[in-house]
Amino acid sequence: MFDLTFTIDAKDATTPLTLAIDQLVIAGWTGRDTVARDKHIAELEEMGIARPASTPIYYRASARRLTQEDSIECTGGDSSGEVEFVLIGWQGRIFVGCGSDHTDRKVEAYSVTVSKQMCDKPVASTLWELEDVIGHWDKMILRSYATIKGERVLYQEGTLDAMLPVADLIARGFDGGKFPDGSAMFGGTFAAKGGIRPADRFDFELEDPVLKRTIRHGYDVVTLPVRG
Repeated sequence: MFDLTFTIDAKDATTPLTLAIDQLVIAGWTGRDTVARDKHIAELEEMGIARPASTPIYYRASARRLTQEDSIECTGGDSSGEVEFVLIGWQGRIFVGCGSDHTDRKVEAYSVTVSKQMCDKPVASTLWELEDVIGHWDKMILRSYATIKGERVLYQEGTLDAMLPVADLIARGFDGGKFPDGSAMFGGTFAAKGGIRPADRFDFELEDPVLKRTIRHGYDVVTLPVRG
C-alpha cells in the first residue's frame, strides 16, 4: 500500500485528501464502439503485439508505479503514453481523474502484462467525485498532446461515450460489481492520431464541458541508454 495526495475538486470547494492505494488495474479494450476498438487492436498488431485474450481485459501492475511527478525515466526509446480516465476507490466513494498508461512498446510485443509493469504511470493530482459527473459522463472528453522533436501535436481525443459505462466496467472486472477501496483503475484509451509513436513530452487532460472544468497533467520522458 502507498499514499498519494490529491486535490478533490467538488462543485463548491476544493479539499486535499491523501488516499492509500494498494491495487492498480489497467483495463484494456474497453471501447463501446467495436470498430474503434478493433482499429486500436490492429494498430498494435502492426507492431507485432498479439490480440488480447478477452475484451475488456484487466491487467495488474504495481500501485507504486503511479506518480504525480513531471518527468519519468524509461529505458530506450520505445515507450509512449496514452491518456485514460482513472477511477480511485476510497471509503465507499469513487473519484475520477486522468492519467497516462505509459507503456514500453517493445516489451509489449513480448508480453502486454509485463509491459504494464515497465513504466511509471503518471496521474494528475486533481480528482472529481464520480457522483458529480456520472449524469453527463458520456460528454466528458479525454485529450492528449505529444511533443515530438520540438513540435506539440494533438495525439488523442475522444468523448467517454466511446468507452464502456463505468458500472459495466466495474461489474466485469471486480467480484460483486463493487469497486474496492484502495483500488486505482485506468479505464481505456483511444487510437493515436497518426499512429503510436514515442514523444519527448506527453500532456493529457480530462475535460468536463458541462461543469466547465478540466483536469490536466504533463510529463517529460527521460530516455535512459541501453548499454547491452
